[in-house]
Amino acid sequence: MNYYNEHAKEFIDGTINCDMSVQYNFFEKYLSKDTKRIMDLGFGSGRDSLYFKSKGYKVTSIDPTKEFCIKAKELGLEDVRCITAQEIIDVDEYDGIWACASLLHIPSNELNDVFKRCYKSLKKNGVMYCSFKYGDFEGNRNDRFYVDLNESTLKKYIKDTGFVIKEILITKDVRPDREESWLNVILEK
Repeated sequence: MNYYNEHAKEFIDGTINCDMSVQYNFFEKYLSKDTKRIMDLGFGSGRDSLYFKSKGYKVTSIDPTKEFCIKAKELGLEDVRCITAQEIIDVDEYDGIWACASLLHIPSNELNDVFKRCYKSLKKNGVMYCSFKYGDFEGNRNDRFYVDLNESTLKKYIKDTGFVIKEILITKDVRPDREESWLNVILEK
């Protein structure tokens, strides 16, 4: 959180205009036609919350970074909650959860609990999108903490959550100056 509070403008400027159409399509094809509520977990620049709001969804934007929460309200996002993923207590509230490049900052010993919290907050048959840098690493990199996952390590963290893996997609980073690969996952309740 300290890194993002100190570098909020730089991060927002570097991500707000990234083309996420592949990831949006990957998620939206699993949403029910009756989908109304989406949680954007770790909304960062607000880019994805704005997109889902423009599609007519009621969006709850969650991020622990104070500077991101201030900016989100300036952008016109209404339901902004400045909390961590570990503090989610909603039950049967959302049709979908969008967790784009956010859970990768959760320590591995807390990740299973966060997935359980997400599962509880989804309505029956709800879906969750999450993405992680592709790999098998945990530790500090570029002044931030990361947990990178691959197909097999992901299964370890969703074990006993109730989630079913619907689809996995490996993509390249959407930022033009990056060469990393990403693990994109659809989970269903």
